[in-house]
Amino acid sequence: MSVVITGATGHLGSLVVDRLIEIGQPAGRIVATGRDTSRLAALAQRTGVQTRRADFADPASLADAFAGVEQLLLVSTTDVGQRFDQHRQAIDAALAAGATLIVYTSILNADTSRLLLADEHRRTEEYLQASGAPHVILRNGWYLENYTDRLPVIRQHGVLPGSAGDGRVSVASRQDYADAAAAVLTSGGAVSDGSVHTIHELGGEAFTLTELAATFSEVLGTPIAYQDLPVDDYAALLTGAGLPAEVATVLADADAGLSRGELYTTSDDLAKLIGRPPTTRDQAVRDAVARPTG
Repeated sequence: MSVVITGATGHLGSLVVDRLIEIGQPAGRIVATGRDTSRLAALAQRTGVQTRRADFADPASLADAFAGVEQLLLVSTTDVGQRFDQHRQAIDAALAAGATLIVYTSILNADTSRLLLADEHRRTEEYLQASGAPHVILRNGWYLENYTDRLPVIRQHGVLPGSAGDGRVSVASRQDYADAAAAVLTSGGAVSDGSVHTIHELGGEAFTLTELAATFSEVLGTPIAYQDLPVDDYAALLTGAGLPAEVATVLADADAGLSRGELYTTSDDLAKLIGRPPTTRDQAVRDAVARPTG
């Protein structure tokens, strides 16, 4: 069985490759792809997997990258505004290559969410479903790393800013989501009870950002307050911190969606897929604090 992973130069894709190797998938049957194959060299050296160039803006490269594919993990791209066309081309290329399963990483509650991020995911899901291809959609919730990666700034200013109000967000670590993707690729989508679902709503522990700030306070041993801001003010703060305006807008909009419950789920699909409880916020914060810096 040949498994092709897109976006293997990124965090999630590379973790999926590592997990597949860990659970016994032969390295020679795994193809890690990315726009820049030089960035895949370390992954190939560490794992022994094949590497191929796959540029979503270059359909010919997709045909070459997906040659011989049986299962494709389509990791959603990061090019907001271009995602749907990129995903559509990848799905077409995979089908032309004879793929028997396409697994797509979407976003939580994609069919009902009003998030700016959700539109292209929803359109991709609809296109994939209409294609008739055997598929599994992994609607990933928010990453714990979206918060723990901001630890230095949070510690420096004693504030966790956002626009989420009292909304609850269902989160898990990148490793949790990677383990789920690997489980689907090796089981055809079956969960621990043996059932198979086409769509999985994936999320772990749910909390408010006020509760997250309390966890930062406890672990750091210093007061950290959650500062709730109007969406436009939060976007301006992110822009002032150096983020591109379009990225700041998307992130602030995500917090607005969080306040409406659009990044929350009661589904236990993630725990069932990975066979363990997802990473908690306490563990994620403690791991981030203990991680060497510099």
